[in-house]
This record gives sequence, C-alpha cells and structure tokens, in this order.
Amino acid sequence: MLKIISFKNIRSFLHFGCFFCAQDSYAGFIYIFVSMNRLLEIFKSKYFLCAAAFAVWMLFFDKNDMLSQYEYRTEVHKLQDDKDFYEIETAKVKKDLDELNTNLNTAEKFAREKYFMKKDNEDVFVIIKEAPKD
Repeated sequence: MLKIISFKNIRSFLHFGCFFCAQDSYAGFIYIFVSMNRLLEIFKSKYFLCAAAFAVWMLFFDKNDMLSQYEYRTEVHKLQDDKDFYEIETAKVKKDLDELNTNLNTAEKFAREKYFMKKDNEDVFVIIKEAPKD
C-alpha cells in the first residue's frame, strides 16, 4: 500500500527522509524515523563537525593536499623512469669504453661508425633512410 505523506516544513521532511513511503506496518516507519534522528544527532555532534572540518582542510586546503600529492607522485615516477634510462645508458657506455680500451680493431670500427672517420684513400657515403610520409 502506497501512502503519500505531506510535510509542513523542511525539518519534518529531513526527519522522515522522503516524500512518500511504502508501508505495510508502522515498524518500518518508526525504524526510518529513529535512524534519521540518529544520523542527524551524529551530524550535529561537535566531534563529527571537527573531524569533518579537519578532513576537508587536509584534503583540499593544506600545503600537502591531494592534488599536490598526486603531482609529487607523478614527478617521482617520471624521475624514476629517467634514472632507470640513464643507468642503462651508463652501462652501455661503460661497456663500449672497455671494448675501446682493450681492442684496437674495435676502436677503429667505433670511429668509423660513430664519427664517420676514414683513411686517406677512402670515401665515405652516408645513406640516411627517410621515414615514409603519411
């Protein structure tokens, strides 16, 4: 059975919680009424209000708010990726340096490939493949 209930002021609406309610018995109505009153008491409590104000302050207005923490975290991840990249590059350069110091043929190959050096009687042709334009 569906009953439509009208309210005289907004306070009675807030205590009840809805404009209409399906009721088979008054026990459901009393439970809703009691639970709404209990929630209102909790929300009016000075401890709840202080905790809510503190949470809002820490989440949005503090120097280390949520947005700042997100930005810091993304910056840390970016710097960690850069660090990993440079560690790999450093390892490659150290390996090349060891090869250059130990083998003269490797040094000549490195000079020809990286710096396009040549002997006096040689010509060097550099072929650069262009990427297809789409």
